[in-house]
Amino acid sequence: MSNTKTISIKGMHCKSCELLIEDELKKIDGVEKVDISHKTGEATIHFTGTQPNPSDITKAVKEAGYELGKNANLPFLTTRKSDYVEFAYAGIIVTLLYFIFSDLGLFDMAFAKANDFSSLPVVLLIGLTAGVSTCMALVGGLVLGVATKYVQNNPLATAKQKFIPHVFFNLGRIISFFLLGGLIGLIGSVFNLSISSMGYLIIIVGVVMVVLGLQLTNIFPWLNSFSFTLPTRIAKSLGLSEKKEVEYSHTNAMLLGALTFFVPCGFTQSIQLYAMTTGSFVSGALTMAVFAIGTTPGLIGLGGITSFIKGRSAGFIYKLIGLIVIALALFNISNGMTLAGLKKANAKAVTQTEQDRYVKMENGAQVVRMEQNARGYHPNQVNLKINTPVKWIIKSVYPYSCASSLVSEKLNIRTLLTEEEQVFEFTPKETGDIPFSCSMGMYWGNFTVVE
Repeated sequence: MSNTKTISIKGMHCKSCELLIEDELKKIDGVEKVDISHKTGEATIHFTGTQPNPSDITKAVKEAGYELGKNANLPFLTTRKSDYVEFAYAGIIVTLLYFIFSDLGLFDMAFAKANDFSSLPVVLLIGLTAGVSTCMALVGGLVLGVATKYVQNNPLATAKQKFIPHVFFNLGRIISFFLLGGLIGLIGSVFNLSISSMGYLIIIVGVVMVVLGLQLTNIFPWLNSFSFTLPTRIAKSLGLSEKKEVEYSHTNAMLLGALTFFVPCGFTQSIQLYAMTTGSFVSGALTMAVFAIGTTPGLIGLGGITSFIKGRSAGFIYKLIGLIVIALALFNISNGMTLAGLKKANAKAVTQTEQDRYVKMENGAQVVRMEQNARGYHPNQVNLKINTPVKWIIKSVYPYSCASSLVSEKLNIRTLLTEEEQVFEFTPKETGDIPFSCSMGMYWGNFTVVE
């Protein structure tokens, strides 16, 4: 007959903690099974024969990196030295990856020539590019953070069980892009968020990613008290039992995928702008759905990597992925602040030679000629005279990159640049800045109006 003994353990904050402690406790003679909950901070030891020696239990818990005792509040900083060592190694790897990707030009992925957005094969190609480029840092980073958090909370799940959520996520994404793409094809302006609203949305998603990333590093255990779950009313309406963990369900995964339609990734915005111009439910739906299908390999590959995390190396991998998610989050928050008008981009001063080259006076108007390429806009800083008409001529050299989605709240511009010249006319009435950028805030430019 099995007997039980319940003990309190300090410092647990995830399922991985439970496994580490369980492994050590099972090494004690007579222990058959161990039930541990990091949420309650308790472990129930099932044993046969005489009760395990208290010193053996204390030693086993200590070997796992924890200690006995009640823990009312999780510590602000971890006390495990191994966490800091792994964090340092992960930081070095992330830094090296950044420089390698920069040198290879992977942050400026685009393709120069194609037909147009009405060609579904071209849209598919754009989706494939978006699925592996920096413009998908927002959606991809969010998926990576959520997927890794799920794996961390369910370490006993098989690789197949860990991979299935990504299938449902992308299925929900494709279905929502088809339906909502059709709607914006008919009534596009309804889904057209203001530029500043897009900026704040990017910031909010970025903050969520920061929290997810910090939770994965386990450097700040107290953050694990925060969890991103569905509100109770929504969970009930979707048929989720309160007794079930609502951190994951197939319905929840599909809903998250569906909501990415509203996450303003630059490539997504470009395709949405085209879908709005079709005036057709079928054209808009097919365009958005094919784009979502194109992004699927990249997103499944990114999130699916986490399916194979297991063993004692998991702690280091969690920290590595956590730092990558945090880096992407900070990148997106910076972009969001630019769109929301909370941050002014630091533009270099314009020399008189550059000014004369790109701004000409013709028939009483200031004519500005500009190009958009894979790296943004050139020139991206121009001085203008107040109360003098402006004729802004811009064309795209790389029309199928994130930068081709041009927005400016002050000029009320939201358009998709093409290889043909597009002309915008306005007259600046006051001194100051007139910013413009891609729809994600990653590539930017500025008109400075002077006396």
